[in-house]
Amino acid sequence: MPIRIPNELPATRTLTEENIFVMTERRAMTQDIRPLKILLLNLMPTKIATETQLSRLLSNTPLQVELELICPQGHIPKNTPQEHMLAFYRHFEDVRERNYDGMVITGAPVEHLEFEEVEYWPELCAIMEWTKSHVHSTFHICWGAQAGLYYHYGIEKVPLERKLFGVFPHVVERRSNMLFRGSDDVFMVPHSRHTTVRREDVERVPELKILATSPEAGIYALSTESGRQIFITGHSEYDADTLEKEYLRDKGQGKPIEVPKNYYPDDDDTQPPRVTWRSCANLLYSNWLNYFVYQTTPFDLGQLPAGQGE
Repeated sequence: MPIRIPNELPATRTLTEENIFVMTERRAMTQDIRPLKILLLNLMPTKIATETQLSRLLSNTPLQVELELICPQGHIPKNTPQEHMLAFYRHFEDVRERNYDGMVITGAPVEHLEFEEVEYWPELCAIMEWTKSHVHSTFHICWGAQAGLYYHYGIEKVPLERKLFGVFPHVVERRSNMLFRGSDDVFMVPHSRHTTVRREDVERVPELKILATSPEAGIYALSTESGRQIFITGHSEYDADTLEKEYLRDKGQGKPIEVPKNYYPDDDDTQPPRVTWRSCANLLYSNWLNYFVYQTTPFDLGQLPAGQGE
């Protein structure tokens, strides 16, 4: 998919060097089609890395995507230059009168806090409520998925005895759902989290369908019947070295951290990490864009149905 992002965004140069089709704003204006409007709420501290990872995956089908970036009002990220934020990011107040084909809500490193203790929780609640009437399909990632499940359905996150850290095998449980159409019988996904959601809590909510799980990592993907709300507990978007950077950072700071499982060959951290999840990640995002956004979104976004569309 040719993805339309600002020409000066760092992701543009990275993706162009990877031979990924990035469409300039000028060329996009000459095409006689309506691009899919995707809003990215980036809650990750490494914003440039995250926006690049997601831009890469959203570019993987034949349609045109127009990506907009927002971040919480008043929250100043420590790991992203302020000039980058001012140049490329807006706030919820700037977009709340608009409608979008799809939205991605990322994870955030705030698992140690109760949801209500997160400084931007009230704004995030307002955004998640707004998605029910202004976004055709919302894709929640990791902590963003836990936050969405808590806000929409009252499902609590539960602390794990030790950090879930590494790349784990998963299986599709609901093959009738198009999100995993074409998936292998077993596919790999990176995880990096201290909390989880319990299957029994999810199964008490009739609106939610469990799509894919892992014997070790637990529930990975779930959604409403129509796919208006999708929740992904892992990090399929991660780059090859994302887990390694986190591992070396914590190890260098003397924090208790285990070697990420199934990441280095034979779990030997002296060897280069091995990417085993890239094809699954591309399939996941292209299926979401095709079957849950493009195929079902109204041409006139002003006709989005209200409610979560279970």
